[in-house]
Amino acid sequence: MKKKLSQNLTLFYSNNFPKKFNNNSSKKYDVTLGIGGNIGNTKKIFDKLILCLKKDSRFTLLMTSPLLQNPPFGFLEQNDFLNGIITIKSDLCPNELLQAMQRYETKFGRKRSFQDAPRTLDIDIIFFDNKKIDTKNLIIPHKNWANRESVIIPLKYMKNNF
Repeated sequence: MKKKLSQNLTLFYSNNFPKKFNNNSSKKYDVTLGIGGNIGNTKKIFDKLILCLKKDSRFTLLMTSPLLQNPPFGFLEQNDFLNGIITIKSDLCPNELLQAMQRYETKFGRKRSFQDAPRTLDIDIIFFDNKKIDTKNLIIPHKNWANRESVIIPLKYMKNNF
């Protein structure tokens, strides 16, 4: 199912997006991840990521947003992106979580050619508990999250519906 929000923005609904998975987890940290992609069958890649996260004992899946199809920014000569939000719980520290997510990106074929390049899977740590981190490798909350429709619209859906 899909819902057109504007000429450039469309929400997509599927089995895993949006979905509420779990309420109870003894893991320490609440984490909000932003996912995106525009190469290959992005919906299938996202479904496989959900499967991997479910099987990975380091994470407890909490919920997902619907997927938002939206135009690229930065480098504009590429296909529209699908973006979504996944909330999880984890005991990993922020840098360990970053490494784990980068391994998932690589597993699903992510190549880092240039900033804002097309990609199979991008996983951003939007929020990590209530922590603020500003290092060379990691900025939390994610830089410019509040200005990105690809984050705001799925987050708003989750807040209003779960």
